[in-house]
Amino acid sequence: MKILLTGASGQLGQELLPGLQALGEVTRVDRTIEGRDRQSLEQDLGDLNRAETLLNRLRPDLVVNAAAYTAVDRAEQDSDTAFRINAELPGCLARWLQRNDGLLVHYSTDYVFSGAAARPYREDDPTGPLNVYGESKRAGEWQIAASACRYLLLRTSWVYSAQGNNFVLTMLRLARERNALSIVADQVGCPTWARNLACVTTRMISAVREDAAAARRRGIWHYCDSGAVSWYDFAQAIFAAALSAGLLERLPELTAVPSSGFPQAAERPLYSVLDTSAIRRDFGIEPPALGPSLRACIEEMKKA
Repeated sequence: MKILLTGASGQLGQELLPGLQALGEVTRVDRTIEGRDRQSLEQDLGDLNRAETLLNRLRPDLVVNAAAYTAVDRAEQDSDTAFRINAELPGCLARWLQRNDGLLVHYSTDYVFSGAAARPYREDDPTGPLNVYGESKRAGEWQIAASACRYLLLRTSWVYSAQGNNFVLTMLRLARERNALSIVADQVGCPTWARNLACVTTRMISAVREDAAAARRRGIWHYCDSGAVSWYDFAQAIFAAALSAGLLERLPELTAVPSSGFPQAAERPLYSVLDTSAIRRDFGIEPPALGPSLRACIEEMKKA
């Protein structure tokens, strides 16, 4: 199987690579394309005509699209780029795969929801993004669905890993720089280790390849690790795990603040917990708990 992995150098892309290499021949695309020509991502995927040319040359059976514009606040002033990467590119990939009978794996976000729910969000709940980033990711979902291609779309939340740009690494950096931190305590979601998300991805791909009944399956599934917390709760767990692992010498003093006390360019949903019942039912996937996953990630940082 020929696999195209976009966003290969991102925190999710790096975790996806080993599992995908076990499934087939992987071409990695990010700022460069590994292979004969080493073309620029900006040229090949930022421009939809060039993206189609690239697809025609590589002719993948499977595209795993981990490329995304994730700068939530910057998107408020850079909506064109956010929509090009998060909506137009997935649509282009989906249409090509529909014409060529390929499979698309794509990732979306809890930020497609408004945060007004009183229970975890299910896949068929109405969306209502509060910011440009969420709007662009929802537009990508719509373009993929409209293409009628075969696709597995995973909505996930609060992704972190031992590399990249994420809340865990930011908190550890700030804890070393400052004695006291103010952390938002009224936004609640489910942190997800990128490695767990990558493992779930390869399990789903294997399932649709090996099971004739599942081969034509398409749609949206929610996946996040088990354990809903606020950013404040998450920060406490990060610091406790880091102190225990020897990555921190002391705990910073934490102050819980409301979102209104931490103004940002983009509004965030106050409650964006995802219901994972469907992925449990359809694929037998049981999300791991936050605590062990976070501690394992912290141990990875220790080795780096």
